[in-house]
Amino acid sequence: MKLHREGTLLIIYTLIAVGILSAGNYYLFLKLHWIYLLIAIELLLLVFLYLVIQFFRIPKRHRAYSETDIVCPADGKVVVIEETYEPEYFKDQRLQVSIFMSPLNVHANYYPISGTVTYQKYHPGKFLVAWHPKSSTENERTTMVIAGNDTEIMVRQIAGAVARRICFYAKDGSIAEKGEEFGFIKFGSRVDLFLPIGTALDIKIGDMVQSKLTLIGKI
Repeated sequence: MKLHREGTLLIIYTLIAVGILSAGNYYLFLKLHWIYLLIAIELLLLVFLYLVIQFFRIPKRHRAYSETDIVCPADGKVVVIEETYEPEYFKDQRLQVSIFMSPLNVHANYYPISGTVTYQKYHPGKFLVAWHPKSSTENERTTMVIAGNDTEIMVRQIAGAVARRICFYAKDGSIAEKGEEFGFIKFGSRVDLFLPIGTALDIKIGDMVQSKLTLIGKI
């Protein structure tokens, strides 16, 4: 396992803050002989530090893919599977699959198929809770379309009520390699896939999925 580069500064600042608070607690409460309170606060600081570090963890994951596999782009829970009208790029009916990412999930995002990035756009917006029906069209988000294997798939990163920074690395014309990272969302958030109608799915609503390991379906 390694830590994501997006977390470097935050982890350093957190270490400094925890160190300063620990030193202050040690000086104050030990002097007052409040040993149990000192221990409790130190444990809380250690838990907070652990939560910050684990948020930016990137576990080692490897799986062989076939040419037609659609790989899960994010960790989380499948909260939406439905046919819907996609107005931004396709302007037709698509099969939408939405994955909600809690703060405890791995938050790096990965290409679901190999191909070429033919469209990408950043949209400023609101910060509704990520599972809100309108978050897909009204929240801060990025949209990307990948063309490959005679099809096009849209991937949308959506910021939530807490997640207020989307990191997106792909550009128009970028080569997408299935299972390679294209972005990161800090704290709770959501990723939507818009697939061709009739796509055979291997997942269902309520499933807990893992990026790079779970197969969404086949092209």
